Parts: sequence; C-alpha cells; structure tokens
Amino acid sequence: MEKLSEFEKGHDYFRKVKFRKNEERFKKLVEEGQNPRALFIGCSDSRVMPAMITGSGPGDLFILRNVGNFVPPFSPDNDYHATAAAIEYAVSHLEVSDIIVCGHSDCGAIKELFRPHPPSEETIHTTRWLQLGQPAREVTLHHFPDAPLETQREFAEKVSVVFQLENLLSYPAVKRRVEEEKLFLHAWHYDLAKGEISYFDEDALEFKPLGAKK
Repeated sequence: MEKLSEFEKGHDYFRKVKFRKNEERFKKLVEEGQNPRALFIGCSDSRVMPAMITGSGPGDLFILRNVGNFVPPFSPDNDYHATAAAIEYAVSHLEVSDIIVCGHSDCGAIKELFRPHPPSEETIHTTRWLQLGQPAREVTLHHFPDAPLETQREFAEKVSVVFQLENLLSYPAVKRRVEEEKLFLHAWHYDLAKGEISYFDEDALEFKPLGAKK
C-alpha cells in the first residue's frame, strides 16, 4: 500500500505543534464531553472547510457533511438514515442552539441537477440522493428559464439551502425547539473564489454578506 506521506507529515506537525499548543483544551473536551453551539450541515466538497471558514476550534461545531448539503425530509422507517440520525443527535442529545445549512459556489451536486442521468448501477444512490435538489432546480427553471447555465446554477445553489431549512422543520424535535425559540435555523452560501459567506435574510428574502448581519 502506498503511503500518504503528505498526510503523515501533516499529522506529525499536528501532534508535535498544534496538539501540544492546545493540549489542555483537548483534555478538557475529553473530560467534560462535547457541547457544540451549532450543527453545521455542509457539502462534502473538499474545498469547503467548515472550521476554517468560521474560525471555529475543537468542540465548537458538530459537523455533518454530505453531497450537496442536502437534508432529507423526516422519514420514520426502518432504513438507515445517516443524515437524519446526525440531526436528531445534535438537536435532541447535544441540544445545539443553531443549525447552519451552508451551500457553496461551484457545487458539483447542483451542477448535476442540470445534467441528464442515465440509469446506472454504479451511481444508483447518487442519482436517488440528487432528487433532494429537484425543488431548487424547478424553482430556478421557473424564474430563469432562458438564463445562462452558470446563472441558473448559482441561483439554485442559494435557493437549495432555503429548501433544506424547510426539510429540517419536518423533524419533530427541530420543529418543537424552533417553536420554543430554543433553536435557530440559518441558510448560508460560501463563495469559494472570494472566501465570503452570505446569509439568507428572511425579511428581505435575499442573501446578504454575513459580516453585515446585525
């Protein structure tokens, strides 16, 4: 097996420098357990680093990542639901006060929504998963039927995270805690090229720079 030398070197640096610098904090997290403030639902895209773009440290975020940062609707059956389980654990067990759904520019999942997908045994789960993005695609095509593909994709990236908030509210614990004003939901979009995050302003019905939020 070929060694991943760059990762080995990275771990060695972490262990000797970063871990030692924050050793007491890590020990405290082990002794006291985790108490993250927010559940961060982001895309699996390797270019998106939740802790880095939010300036978060160990113990600050409970991170859930999947293709397209999608949230499947609540579905109480006997199947395996990794995303749903993480949401329930964060809300009911960790009692986070915030849930952030963060999309991003140049998202591969959103791109795939605008391409045909011939049936294939090798991508059957991916094709099924991408159906969670169809509402965003339909709204985009309704409002911008003749717009350039790049414009359609950018709009779909943003409107998709808003749809994911609606799906979050289908979870009993999420809905209850939101109604009790103990849990707050946020829709974000991260621009890879600019390094900037925008948030969805529910009153203005538009995305605004996160730094301008008051």
